[in-house]
Amino acid sequence: MMLGYQRSDGRKGIRNVIVVAYLVECAHHVARRIVDVSADMDVHLIGFPGCYPNEYSLRMMKSLCVHPNVGGVLIVSLGCEGFNREGLQAAVAVTGRPVDTLVIQERGGTASTIAAGAQAVAAMKASLAEVPRVPIGLEDLIIATVCGGSDGTSGLTANPAVGKCFDRLVALGSTCIFEETGELIGCEQIMAGRAVTPALGEAIQACVAKAAHYYTVMGYGSFAPGNADGGLTTQEEKSMGAYAKSGDSPISGVIKPGDIPPSNGLYLLDVVPDGEPRFGFPNINDNAEIAELIACGAHITLFTTGRGSVVGSAISPVIKICANPDTYKRMPDDMDIDAGRILNGDATLDEVGGEILAEIIAVAGGARSVSELLGHQEFILTYKSFEPVGPACLPVQARRA
Repeated sequence: MMLGYQRSDGRKGIRNVIVVAYLVECAHHVARRIVDVSADMDVHLIGFPGCYPNEYSLRMMKSLCVHPNVGGVLIVSLGCEGFNREGLQAAVAVTGRPVDTLVIQERGGTASTIAAGAQAVAAMKASLAEVPRVPIGLEDLIIATVCGGSDGTSGLTANPAVGKCFDRLVALGSTCIFEETGELIGCEQIMAGRAVTPALGEAIQACVAKAAHYYTVMGYGSFAPGNADGGLTTQEEKSMGAYAKSGDSPISGVIKPGDIPPSNGLYLLDVVPDGEPRFGFPNINDNAEIAELIACGAHITLFTTGRGSVVGSAISPVIKICANPDTYKRMPDDMDIDAGRILNGDATLDEVGGEILAEIIAVAGGARSVSELLGHQEFILTYKSFEPVGPACLPVQARRA
């Protein structure tokens, strides 16, 4: 039986981490030192580096700090930044989680704030031992997927194996999220055909069209030199491989960063900012995408890679699935699943999909993923701008179980 952590909003977490959240780059070092001094793999660092306010960043930080995997929050502010620290603290406090705010300019500077932060974290750790443990099932989980360092094997092995796993999860009552509309260009009509309503199908096509426009204006698409070196030849070819992660289940809705899926099923996360391009490349690296998936409630992220990736994430575990058998031989200590066996004829897509599902159950039950054991807790958050989703994007409004 899997045991989770009951939260006041009804959701259940698979981890009980303490988040140390800095609100401007000027507070980053102090927050990092507080985490380092704690010497605890369940104390994680997140933060926003900007100095002027941004609704997206506030929404993201609120969503992350009340994520079901988070048990307590320490906010670290310099004191003169534009971030709404009072609003963030209030959003956490209303959930009943322990939360404290340290303002460096009011605490006497670096050393004294680090000392105060270490004490606050120690106190939170003691209180987290009192959080009730309750049974947790697959129907309680939100599972996300992302790909990084893709090559010509990704769309043949790891990505479709995740798709097989997603289909099983959806059938078992889980919620699944796939993302990055910029890597789904050319697949919009296929996805629209899987939408649960025609209006949702139109919304999906609009999301991809927005991404294509954004990249055209920026003069750069979601296609890296390493993708070409790994055998991918066009954006559409990369898109078809990325699309395979979504499986074959009906698509229940489109969400944006910070939106929690309202019901079980399969959802597309639109990560490209709304309006004319203002903030540069929509997601500057894989961890920006992972952070947005976690802000949507993802308990675990399935990360497929052909060329090889070593990143993990703060807050929610990453399960690394290697597509290329040669990459797996070079980097076995960074991978959880060897999907390259499919290419060698040593396993089928269904078999690897089953292995991924078994790993999800193990990690949700408390086992550590490889990236967790290696201490990977990467995190990044930048400026973006989004408008709320329209009614066509969430046609299924039944509440989550």
